[in-house]
Amino acid sequence: MEYQDIAIGLDVGTTKIVAMVGRINEYNKIEILGIGRSKSTGVHRGVVNNITQTIEAIREAVNEAEHSSGLKIKEVIVGIAGQHIRSLQHNDYITRLDFENVINQKDIQKLINQVHKLVMLPGEEIIHVLPQEYKVDSQSEIGEPIGMYGSRLEANFHVVVGQISSIRNIGRCVKAAGLNLSGMTLEPLASAEAVLNIEEREAGVALVDIGGGTTDVAIFKDNIIRHTAVIPFGGNVITENIKTDCLIIERQAELLKIKFGSAWPGENKETEIVCIPGLRGRDPKEITLKLLSKIIHTRVCEILEQVNIEIKNYGNEEQKKRLIAGIVMTGGGSQLKHIRPLTEYITGMDVRIGYSNEHISGGENGMISDPEYATSIGLVIKGIEDKKKYICTEMESRYYDETSEFFSSKLYDKNRRFNNNKEQEDKKNKKKSKSFLEIWADKFRQILNDTE
Repeated sequence: MEYQDIAIGLDVGTTKIVAMVGRINEYNKIEILGIGRSKSTGVHRGVVNNITQTIEAIREAVNEAEHSSGLKIKEVIVGIAGQHIRSLQHNDYITRLDFENVINQKDIQKLINQVHKLVMLPGEEIIHVLPQEYKVDSQSEIGEPIGMYGSRLEANFHVVVGQISSIRNIGRCVKAAGLNLSGMTLEPLASAEAVLNIEEREAGVALVDIGGGTTDVAIFKDNIIRHTAVIPFGGNVITENIKTDCLIIERQAELLKIKFGSAWPGENKETEIVCIPGLRGRDPKEITLKLLSKIIHTRVCEILEQVNIEIKNYGNEEQKKRLIAGIVMTGGGSQLKHIRPLTEYITGMDVRIGYSNEHISGGENGMISDPEYATSIGLVIKGIEDKKKYICTEMESRYYDETSEFFSSKLYDKNRRFNNNKEQEDKKNKKKSKSFLEIWADKFRQILNDTE
């Protein structure tokens, strides 16, 4: 199996680190070759706060993925999130000197590289420069300018920015784990690759990925990324509140949330009680499911209110910006009971839970298609797309080079033939001139002889 057909996604999350190995099969589906998972103890709200623990967790996840796939993992594409992420809109242009030729990928890359040179706030750097709409000369609202003629290429960009220290800490952990970093992708963009379809992106949709430490939001309209945000609250906030209010340890609080938790308090009665084993030598604790659901409801409402604010910041209330496809929820937090009707109630929008079924091949991958693995699957998809894009760019560059060389050689041959023909013509003319002089000289000698 060729390594160029394979991509490895590394999701460095707050609660777990997942390494996933996958490839595209003949049916254009993702075939998962191996997966490794480890507990994340060195990451807080998407930001590395313990280098050593994060390196060990990455190694553990990668070793498990190597064992299950039978492949040696050399490079990975990593997801990045965290409360340090912000986004902005920017417009830029370039003037093409060779406007006699059509616009190609090199022109677009030149424009993107120019945006990368923007001066950010101290301690920040650009993660993504995402083109939205292009303008060629006076023609606007162009989705794909490649192949068009024009002297001025302009575009609106969605620019994603993050803290340099946080970005480099993730890169350092990956390299210290013995891996090469092939790319870094904003996690909500990766999740969108896994759970959204083209119709939803066209109609307008908000992807809400509720992870352990953060809730990521990505809004699409007309198949273009319009808004991204990272909310610094996730499932861990709910677990922490359960632990504090019920006076239990974190592991018990997490199990309570997963097995008995609900985001809708009206579902449970006061008489419904769950018994939690006490610590060594202590009596067990009795917790009502009504209390548990009230704690969860309060925290989930806070998260969803922040999501609603981000959707309003995008401009969903404007008619032309309306998100017709509503909200797609994914991530581990989206599996919480009754979170879908609560989200519909708070936002007033249609909601569905996002699974990766349509991208995964084989029925044995039911667990992998769960929302909590959406980011990992999206990273694999992104890694494969990047490899395809690189190959296409190389082929395009080679095509232009070979075409240029072809025409150069043809021109050289033409010039060479022209010069050879001219040289032969000159020789013929020279011969003709020489013969004429000889004839004239002979006649002159004849006249002199006759005179004598």
